[in-house]
Amino acid sequence: MKYLIVGLGNKGEEYAETRHNIGFKVAEKIAEAVEASFKSANFGLMAEGKYKGRKVFILKPDTYMNLSGNAVKYWLQKENIPVENLMIITDDLSLPFGTLRMKMKGSDAGHNGLKSIQEKLQTSNYPRLRFGISAEFSAGKQVNYVLGKWEEQEKEKLPELIGKFSNACLSFVFAGIQNTMTAFNGK
Repeated sequence: MKYLIVGLGNKGEEYAETRHNIGFKVAEKIAEAVEASFKSANFGLMAEGKYKGRKVFILKPDTYMNLSGNAVKYWLQKENIPVENLMIITDDLSLPFGTLRMKMKGSDAGHNGLKSIQEKLQTSNYPRLRFGISAEFSAGKQVNYVLGKWEEQEKEKLPELIGKFSNACLSFVFAGIQNTMTAFNGK
């Protein structure tokens, strides 16, 4: 069985430590857990590893957030991976900081990365893992907030949270989405 785990973010050093790039951070932790290294590939950086006998492809698209669907569609087709074995990791403004929410399907909720994926796959029925970044910004400042750097108190909690999100993705690979949602959602 093959799985594609995609951490959403924006390429470039200026985005590396921003809230919008939390998907990249979780993807890096997953690659570390399966002892895989990222290499340059079509549409981004790809790491290939195994987890409990299952082949795992971990992608950090270099298409910028609003074109993420191109990378996801390409790798699903190239590796012949069914959409139910796809996991998208993304930030979410509507959830409190650090909240983990895994779903089997859903709307794009205004997220440009998810919107692009939905357009390219022609479905909203694909697994996703949302990392709550909260919405602590004043009117009209959403872009600055999302593309802004973490606050000090958030930075202190990130390593533990990134580990939890990585574990949730690996659970998805081995135990399936239902068991993983039961084990991790709201925890």
